[in-house]
Amino acid sequence: MTSIGIGLCGLGTVGQGVCEHLFGNRALLQQRLGLDLAVVAAAVRDVAKPRRLPADATTVRITGEWRDVVDDPRVRVVVELIGGLDDAFDLILAALKAGKTVVTGNKALLAERGAEIFAESERQGVPVFFEASTAGGIPIIKAVREAFVVNHFLSFHGIVNGTSNYILSRMTDAGLEFADALAEAQREGYAEADPTLDVNGWDAAHKAIILASLAYGSWLRPADLSVAGIDLVSADDIRFARQLGWRVKLLASIRARDAGVSASVWPTLIPAGHVLASVNGVFNAIMVRGDVVGDALFYGRGAGGSPTASAVISDLADAATALVSGGVPRCSGFRPHALYGRALPPGELESRHYLRLAVDDVPGVLGQVAGALGANGIGISSALQPEEHDSGDRAQLILMLDRAKESQMQRAVAELEALPCVRGTAKLLRVESFGS
Repeated sequence: MTSIGIGLCGLGTVGQGVCEHLFGNRALLQQRLGLDLAVVAAAVRDVAKPRRLPADATTVRITGEWRDVVDDPRVRVVVELIGGLDDAFDLILAALKAGKTVVTGNKALLAERGAEIFAESERQGVPVFFEASTAGGIPIIKAVREAFVVNHFLSFHGIVNGTSNYILSRMTDAGLEFADALAEAQREGYAEADPTLDVNGWDAAHKAIILASLAYGSWLRPADLSVAGIDLVSADDIRFARQLGWRVKLLASIRARDAGVSASVWPTLIPAGHVLASVNGVFNAIMVRGDVVGDALFYGRGAGGSPTASAVISDLADAATALVSGGVPRCSGFRPHALYGRALPPGELESRHYLRLAVDDVPGVLGQVAGALGANGIGISSALQPEEHDSGDRAQLILMLDRAKESQMQRAVAELEALPCVRGTAKLLRVESFGS
């Protein structure tokens, strides 16, 4: 049986999961692939640190230098799992220049420098696989790249960050405030000690960049996205949304329009009866709309050692099969096609909005607020002033607004916050009904 040498760079949670399942399911993989995926070398930052590795992994060469793995003549596929940007970028380019296929799950790196990586991949004629970079064990990259190859993609809507989804689920189910739900997520191991990229929306944004670039044929820049995190959301917003028939989710939205491609990640009100409203806890889901397939939904665990390891090993199987057949897989890596024109600037993105204001409880306030919105071309579809939130001379005003560009909304919010009758900072969330 042909053996394909695998080199792992990084033996953290995902790397150990890859190693565990490659050894534990070795016979199954051999039967299905007709190949042996053999881990022969692994690079780690601290060689002395104890790790949970399979008993039969004693033949794996452990080194403190990723260059040793790339230079090892037995290694034909390099798996980058060290994370970060600079070292990971250098590692991937070195592997490509050495003619070695690359598998990576580094979403931040692909979002920031994917264009450079895939340009080098094209120059060297060596593929890069990246299924694990988006939504963990959900095979969304393979579906977009292969199963839906005949489709023009009309839109993607996804819950693609498990930490944020867990926090919002607990805020919804238990009435927790954001800080309390975050602390619980950290205690349960669902949030990192530094959860910044999860809660500020940028982990989801990196995944949105990868999906958008793959689907629409040219790489978006981080500056092309409108991004906001769940730290904007309070228990009051969750409760008011429920009263109005909505649920709050951190939603990644990508659309193709005649004018170009738009992408955003925002806390968003979605209808309580929509399938994405029922995606709770650490689970992810992505809804794809194609002109041929229609709507398709992908659901599963979006993070964690085993789900992500499953995606890595799927890429390893494709890479190994291509190496044995003597060619590059037809749909491997990123293929530019540029059918959709430019990326729309964030200010041009259109959406409905939920707006919550703390206002003086005096006559004429709604007229002043409506005037500021109307001056910016924004209509009000409904208004709610909960009586139980009256406190002395202060009241809560919740407005559901008509569609408007983000630039319009930002101008309107600035004007509203300057009104003498408005107290504090306005709370602005998006509203999505999943139309065309």
